[in-house]
Amino acid sequence: MTRRGALLAMSAALVDWIAPARAAGYPDHPVRLVLPFGPGGVADVTARIVADRLGDKLGQRFVVENMPGAGGITAARAVISAQPDGYTIGLVSNGTAISAAQFKRLPFDPARDFAMVSQLGTFDIVFAVNAAGPYHKLMDFVASARAQPGKLNIATLNAGSTQNLAAELFRAVAGINVQIVPYRTSPDIMVALLRGDVEMLLEFPAALKGQVDAGQVRLLATSGPRRLPLMPDVPTVREAGIDGYEVTSWNGIFAPKDTPSHVIGILHAAITEILAQPDIADKLRDLGIEPTPSSPEALLKLFNADVTKWDDAIVAAGIEKQ
Repeated sequence: MTRRGALLAMSAALVDWIAPARAAGYPDHPVRLVLPFGPGGVADVTARIVADRLGDKLGQRFVVENMPGAGGITAARAVISAQPDGYTIGLVSNGTAISAAQFKRLPFDPARDFAMVSQLGTFDIVFAVNAAGPYHKLMDFVASARAQPGKLNIATLNAGSTQNLAAELFRAVAGINVQIVPYRTSPDIMVALLRGDVEMLLEFPAALKGQVDAGQVRLLATSGPRRLPLMPDVPTVREAGIDGYEVTSWNGIFAPKDTPSHVIGILHAAITEILAQPDIADKLRDLGIEPTPSSPEALLKLFNADVTKWDDAIVAAGIEKQ
């Protein structure tokens, strides 16, 4: 069975769950969806696509609220401190798992304080440069960085984000001395690149699409284990010449602990059905995102596995925990 066929079958099986659960009255007013990222990035784009369709499906608005910064701590605390009634939910990602690995101590325990709902999608990071600049291959940048220690700059989202730690890992694996400069939002990163403040950026494909289509940005590599169907001519970092480097990202939805099981069930069933809808799946794939709904248990397992993975990577790269 194809992935789309499997999603459609799962969606059909969940239809009988939604109707009786809706009878319990959820949702009867707008739902707040809190993101630990600024507007314009892949998380924001994904969340807004899914939130709009959740509103259509469940009959209430799902309002996206951006709370970037502090390694996702601010957004997570806003969710887990809310009433556990399903009217404040949040976006969880491998960035949250990175924070759990990167910080010596968090003010919460995601495995204990989050009620997982469903994964949304998986996606890779792209390495991009100004199309007017001198770098045509990833190894061109690496060679220049080795020839000018400490002189080149890589832009990422805020410190502790997936992109930021992916850049730290790249610096360690490639053995180069470059400055990694964190910015608050994806548009800020793009301005810095086009203005010449930085020589390269790491970001998700969705945030770069307009500039790539306009010929302003050149893509050098992708971070995952294989090339993206959306950009088959762009090599992976390994193919480009840096062995031992691989980063794949994901995101999902969570609620505060003690959220009623029937509310989790409504959200999970609706998300699974939405991600199986051909127009939604195609929108996400056009942005480099593979729809991957999951059970709450599977999302928790993925989260815990990523904490271990990134903890090992941080130690191996010699990155000091904060």
